[in-house]
Amino acid sequence: MKPKFTIKPSISLEKNFTNLWQLLQKLTRGLYVILGVWLIFTTITLVFASSRPVDAFFVLGGSISRETYVAQQAKQYPQTPILISHGSPDPCIRLIFQAELAELQNVWLEDCANSTFENFYYGIPILRHWGVHKVMLITSPSHLPRALWMAKILLGAHGIWVEPEIVQELGIPGNNESWSKTGLDLTRSLFWAILSQIIQPQCSNITRLTEVDMQAWEHRGFHCEHQGGVGS
Repeated sequence: MKPKFTIKPSISLEKNFTNLWQLLQKLTRGLYVILGVWLIFTTITLVFASSRPVDAFFVLGGSISRETYVAQQAKQYPQTPILISHGSPDPCIRLIFQAELAELQNVWLEDCANSTFENFYYGIPILRHWGVHKVMLITSPSHLPRALWMAKILLGAHGIWVEPEIVQELGIPGNNESWSKTGLDLTRSLFWAILSQIIQPQCSNITRLTEVDMQAWEHRGFHCEHQGGVGS
């Protein structure tokens, strides 16, 4: 006698697959709704932020000319906090501010970043902690358009309006821009714009400019870019 085969297992499997597919569709629609609401809210926040005064200076390290520029700004706006992300050696920055007779109290040095992407990676949590809504981004032509696009994506995702200030560099820039480099940084910036809503990296190497120990640095020795007009 031939055994009888049943099609019930295959029907059950098909039903489970259909239920799973319907669940995934509902989750996808839900994510689209959440993303849409977030984009609308962020856009409204940016519109309001754009009309506010600058409440922080954010300097992307890489040229001592940018630090000289922000020191000049510090004289005009001594109450506005300044974040310098992996710039010149700490004593060089202090000497620049002292030469400009600029306020040191509201200047912080972040020395964890090793790339433009990491400037934002470590800088955004600090700016958010300060409650910043509009930031003056200080960079140079040699970092464009990559740095500005990254700023608009990453800072904009947190409702922070970006006002760029492009400072001319002296001499030959140390970095080389390319479309492949720009494409890579913009791609990971898009992903990080979402992940950074819940992940807040903390830099363990943040120094207030007033706390830079000049005697220790002089004993250890340091070198500043000659364009800054300061020395060890």
